[in-house]
Amino acid sequence: MTEWMTEKLHPDHAQSLRVDRVLYDSATAHQRLRVFENGRFGRVLTLDDVVQTTEGDNYIYHEMMAHVPIFAHGAARRVLIIGGGDGGMAREVLRHRGVEHVTMVEIDAGVVDFSREYLPDLSQGAFDDPRLDLVIADGAAFMREDGAAFDVIIVDSTDPVGPGEVLFTDTFYGHARRRLAPGGIIVTQNGVPFLQGEELTNTMRAFKALFSDWGCYLATIPTYSGGPMAFGWGSDGTARETPLADLRARFDAAGIDCAYYTPEVHAAAFALPGYVARLMP
Repeated sequence: MTEWMTEKLHPDHAQSLRVDRVLYDSATAHQRLRVFENGRFGRVLTLDDVVQTTEGDNYIYHEMMAHVPIFAHGAARRVLIIGGGDGGMAREVLRHRGVEHVTMVEIDAGVVDFSREYLPDLSQGAFDDPRLDLVIADGAAFMREDGAAFDVIIVDSTDPVGPGEVLFTDTFYGHARRRLAPGGIIVTQNGVPFLQGEELTNTMRAFKALFSDWGCYLATIPTYSGGPMAFGWGSDGTARETPLADLRARFDAAGIDCAYYTPEVHAAAFALPGYVARLMP
């Protein structure tokens, strides 16, 4: 008998994935972790029956959250990742040879442990890179602390429910602003605007108050159904205005082979369709 996993994250929409084989199913102190195989998406990671990432299309999400701010910045040396326990974000950030130090703050050690065992293709050795400092702690609490500033902050959070809810508050964004180096950039995961418009609007309202340059950019990721996903962008610099020719030169010099990101996609991602633009405060 065929088993299907049905995600019911949204009140008016659900999606189902066929479960070909369950590889891991266990509840931690924070959430239920599950990994199963699907014929099209490969290994699928779910938290509390909500799809977080898949082997099949994770590269889109991770490339666009990592490479857009790093290539736009042009000289990022220190990067902070909040969340990202599967290791995919660290994988992409660490592909940049100029990045000297990455701090990754993940609340649940169980996510890291089982991702290393059951989803090794996501991290591809990132957890063993000497430039990575893995901190098992609450991301919001970490952000409140005094400490070193970062050139790029990537908030690779789950949806704003459960442990991830605090990462979508004005207070959290205010603390993040304080931890940015001059000219630094913060990017955030802000869901699918067609289904989660209020989530994007709330983040943009906070960013508008905190940053001189604020907005969002988009990428289409099959795993997250309902249209393109939005990524929040906040900075007091001018990195978003980086000319395409400069992005191309930085990309070529980096020698990174991407499956989704290109300098042209980078530039076009900030062009918003009308229904998304109307969600801006």
